[in-house]
Amino acid sequence: MNRADPQLEVRPLAGAIGAEIHGIDLRSPLADATVARIREIWLQHSVIFFRDQPLPPRDLAAFARRFGEVVHYPFLKGLDEAPEVIAVAKLEHERVNFGGLWHTDTAYLERPPMGTMLVAREVPPYGGDTLFASGYAAHEALSDAMKRLLDPLRAVNSSSKAEKTRTREDRKAGEERKVLEAEHPVVRTHPETGRKALYVNFGHTLRFVGMTEEESAGLLAYLFEHQARAEFTCRFRWEPGSIAFWDNRCALHNPINDYHGHRRIMHRVTLAGDRPQ
Repeated sequence: MNRADPQLEVRPLAGAIGAEIHGIDLRSPLADATVARIREIWLQHSVIFFRDQPLPPRDLAAFARRFGEVVHYPFLKGLDEAPEVIAVAKLEHERVNFGGLWHTDTAYLERPPMGTMLVAREVPPYGGDTLFASGYAAHEALSDAMKRLLDPLRAVNSSSKAEKTRTREDRKAGEERKVLEAEHPVVRTHPETGRKALYVNFGHTLRFVGMTEEESAGLLAYLFEHQARAEFTCRFRWEPGSIAFWDNRCALHNPINDYHGHRRIMHRVTLAGDRPQ
């Protein structure tokens, strides 16, 4: 039997995005009402964090399933004990980290993920924090004229762009990686909250539909810089057993690569999304 709904304590990390949730043990069975409350907090803050939750891979995947359909990441093999879970690692001898730039996950898919969960297994003695940025705040801060300009635009998002930035994701994929591309609106309407979010990202957005890369470069450069403004962001310091759960439809993230010579091991689960509108 599921236990009664606990009294959750919500501690916002910043004004625009992010909150820690305390007063819950995710290793215990969760009532439907508790899961519904967590989802409310998640939708309000776009990314939520839990401390001291060392869920084994299978339990992490089971927790994720309470919020949606768990899907496989397109390029990396999952763990043997939980194929839906992938390892996100940087080892002591490596200099490049996984996804080390501002991005939303796999925007080059026709149906990008709804959300992503990440749990810390091993963390460096310092560094390795992750930044998150609000697509809502980025859109709301634009001038009315810029909003009118962007509203009808669509953008091409390509997995090939990441090859130019050379994150560890691409190095691991190697020769087996094929190019995936998808067109999505530059301004996305969230299907649950109804709020509008700026939906381009430095990691994957290549150009505007109907324009060349050269023609698109100036405006995209402005948008990439704009969406990472400090007042739109929060910063999370990992500890073993920390979990982050972000809404990939309205939040960007950027893992900081500042811990050379140390190991950082994370496990990640991805939730199926819909076609951006």
